[in-house]
Parts: sequence; structure tokens; C-alpha cells
Amino acid sequence: MRVVRWIGGRLGRAVLVVWLVATIVFFALRATGDPLEAILGGPGSQAGEEATARAREAYGLDQPLIVQYGSQLWRIATLQLGDSYARRQPVLDLIAAQLPSTLALAVLALLLAWALAVGGVVVVASVRGRAARPLKGVLRGAEVIATVTPQFWLGAVLILVFAAGWGLLPATSSGLDPAGLVLPVVTLAVPIAGFLSLVLRESLEEADRAPFATTVRARGATEIRLRLRHTLRHAVLPALALSGWAFGSLLSGAVVVESLFARPGLGRLLLDGAMQRDVPLVIGAVVVVAFLYVAVVIVTDALELLVDPRLRGRAPRFLRIPDVAVGS
Repeated sequence: MRVVRWIGGRLGRAVLVVWLVATIVFFALRATGDPLEAILGGPGSQAGEEATARAREAYGLDQPLIVQYGSQLWRIATLQLGDSYARRQPVLDLIAAQLPSTLALAVLALLLAWALAVGGVVVVASVRGRAARPLKGVLRGAEVIATVTPQFWLGAVLILVFAAGWGLLPATSSGLDPAGLVLPVVTLAVPIAGFLSLVLRESLEEADRAPFATTVRARGATEIRLRLRHTLRHAVLPALALSGWAFGSLLSGAVVVESLFARPGLGRLLLDGAMQRDVPLVIGAVVVVAFLYVAVVIVTDALELLVDPRLRGRAPRFLRIPDVAVGS
């Protein structure tokens, strides 16, 4: 029963999130104007009254708004997202073509953010003596700067230096070209790395003061060994809980980064659809992003249950692992 409750609770939350997102986007788009404009070819369309009436009837736009809303929810529930108003192609096909590029960007940026955060915090925390305080000050300053740096500004600077200035990397790219991924990935990763580093550093400092850390030091362990084998696994838990949020932030940041670097992807597709009032395309893209966010949150919940001994008693049996003594 615990497995059923655990899975059911998360699926219920997933349905609620998708419903809320779809509802907000549907009414927000309708509030900005008539989507028939996208169907008829955009601003300046010369379609006559008869053609306009036929198009309105064909797409169900002559129905009351609440009926259109119900039809949209049913299409989402049955995965029949319809055709894009502006592109005249199935929404699922358009999303499937752009999703791999955005996923690669977000996943690589999240991995890089974790690597930068963990590497910086562990190295600085392991330094003792006179150099420790200045290094910690540098890390704190870097965290603040990275966290508050706008992605658009950071991306523009990277293009100016590494593409236009030194010519080391391309300013624009398409698909999964490794060289073309470097600047967009760094642009997305740096602000997230700053935030994760801030959380990790504070958690690591707290773990350093715990009794088990004193015991490990008394056994003769080096500082770097203490970090990697003991305190880091405790300090990582708060940052791990934020990974779902971080992934969602990266997906939303992809809208800016893909436009800046002229990359194909779900973010750019979403932006184009919003500009064209392409309701099926925008709702389809946003629902996919919401689903991905919820999926990552579920995975991070499961990982928390696996690695946090305080939560293992609440975990379903298939997620439990044997208890390990603290500081072992």
C-alpha cells in the first residue's frame, strides 16, 4: 500500500500541475487577442468574412470559451494536441523535433552546475591555514555574482569574448554540435551553479561542526577525505532537493538562451508560438515542460529517500536501502 500511496501522490500532483499550467496559459493567450489571426496567416491577413467564418467554425472558435477550454483539456488528457495554427503541422511532431536539443542543453547545464558547485565548495572547504579565509571570501563573492547575473547578459559577454573576439567557439549553432553547445550550456549553468554552491557551502559548514565530523578527524582523516567520504553526502541533501527547481529554471531559461544563440529548441518554438498566438502549440509546449519538471521532481524525491537516512522510514520498500551508520 505504501508503494501505491507514494506513486499515487506524485501522479496526483503531476496532474494538478499540468492542469494549472494548461489553464493559466489557455486563458492568458485568449486574453491577448483572437487566435484566429494565426490561423488566417498573421497580421495583415486579407481573408474575407466568409473565409474567416469557415475557419472559426472549423477550429471550434465559434463555441463558448468554456467549451473551448474543456475541449483543450480533453485533447491534453488524450495526448491529441491538434495542429499548430500557424505552421499547419501536428503539435506533437513539432515538439518531438525540438525537444532533444533543449533536453541536451538543460541536462548538460545541470550537470555542469553541479560539478562547478561541488568542486568549488569541496576544494575551498578543504583548505586550511591563512589561505582559507580569503578563498572562502572569493567563493562567497563568486556565488553572489553568478546567482544575480542575467543569462542574456552573460551569454552576450561570452559571445563577444569567445566567438567574436577570440574566435574559439561558434556564436550560433544547431542541433547537438558539441562546440556549439559550450557557450549556451555555460550561460545556463553559471547562475544555477552559484545558487547550488551557496546552499552546498552552508550545509557543508554545518556538517563540519557535527559530532561525527570531529570523530572522523580524530581518526586521522584528511580534510579532503572527510569532505568526499562523509560530510558531502549530508551537505548535498538540501541542494539535491532543489534540483527539480533548477531543472525547471533551466528549461525556462532555454527560451532566452536558444533565442540568443539562434539555436533550435523547445524554448524558441514556445516563444514563436506565443508571438503568433498559436494556442495549441504554446499549450502543448508548456504542458511538455510541466511534465518534464514534475518527472524530475519525482526523481529527486526518490533520490532524497535513498540517500537521507532520516527519510528512509517514509520510503516505499522498493526505494529502501540498508541503513549506514552516520560518519561510517
